[in-house]
Amino acid sequence: MSTLAQAADPGSIPGLRAGRDATPEVVFYQLNAKVLERKEDIPEDAKQVVYYSLAIGHHIGVFDCFKPAFRCTTAVFDRVLDALKDSEEAHRKLSGLLRFGEITVDSTHIRPLMAAVEAALPTAPPDVAAWLDRLRTALDAIRREPAIYLMGRRLS
Repeated sequence: MSTLAQAADPGSIPGLRAGRDATPEVVFYQLNAKVLERKEDIPEDAKQVVYYSLAIGHHIGVFDCFKPAFRCTTAVFDRVLDALKDSEEAHRKLSGLLRFGEITVDSTHIRPLMAAVEAALPTAPPDVAAWLDRLRTALDAIRREPAIYLMGRRLS
């Protein structure tokens, strides 16, 4: 079995699929707050520093700067991963959420994820297509403002 096939096999990740009392879910948060109210208050050369300062809080458990953007059960997320199986890079990136419990999606991930989403959408079942469409919207927001990013977390 190839490394990708092993990573893609949900059964190869112990404890993620079976034996849980609560319905586990995946939530993607989007950085959505600014320290200053008016765009002109943030000098262009300081914008990255402002967003970085807001973003580092999640490493210590502070989520007040993040807004839940979209969520689904891990069962739906498994089907999302299945829909993206033809894109090794996109599949590997998103499946990291199941392996590590948390991932970030930033401007460096836009191109492969957007291409994979566009390829998968036409044949995706409705619930998967809805999730992929929300991801596409979030990726487009990151494309417009590269300092913003998503953080995905697995909750149980």
